[in-house]
Amino acid sequence: MSTRRKARRPQSRSGRPRLLSDEVEARLVGASRTGVAVELAAEMAGVSRSTFLAWMARGRTEIEAREAGGKPDPDEEEYAALYEKVRTARATAATRAMMNIRRVADGGIVTKVTTRKFRDSVTGDIIEETVEDRTPPDWRADAWYLERQHREHYGKDAIVAIEINGLDVPAGQDDGPVDLGALAERLDRTLFAVEYPPELEDAEVVDAEVVDP
Repeated sequence: MSTRRKARRPQSRSGRPRLLSDEVEARLVGASRTGVAVELAAEMAGVSRSTFLAWMARGRTEIEAREAGGKPDPDEEEYAALYEKVRTARATAATRAMMNIRRVADGGIVTKVTTRKFRDSVTGDIIEETVEDRTPPDWRADAWYLERQHREHYGKDAIVAIEINGLDVPAGQDDGPVDLGALAERLDRTLFAVEYPPELEDAEVVDAEVVDP
């Protein structure tokens, strides 16, 4: 018969199992790093939303007390550590999301790479060519960013009057609010239109292969 003892769960000073274990902390931080809501992060860790928020409140209080020059409280150390880790994790998720939004706004993301071979009509040689399909810039991503980061100027409730010349405004007409939605759609149709040269459309295709990026 084996005398090997099972590992005991961490316990509090009162002898009860400690709810904020290393595993629970790791789950909370990992879920927060993905950017999910507080409720979902707590559910992933197996604790209630109110418990998670209470831990974060204790950690924030301890951090602020230390920043104000107070002496660290050993009993609050684990909550302070959790607060710092979760705050960093959520900031990382927000930064990653904003980077993706900027990428969409700027365009140029490779969506498909096509490699094909065709015969040159003059020399008769077989030519291999690689064509990349890239996303056009998307003004909606910029609009989303401005609406949330500069709400006082670009929020849905803000009153914006912009003077724009040369956009089918009759001469002599008084300045007034511009229909930003209609303007954005016109820009989307004109500035971001993609046209391929005729030679790429009419060439005799011998072989083609689509490679995911």
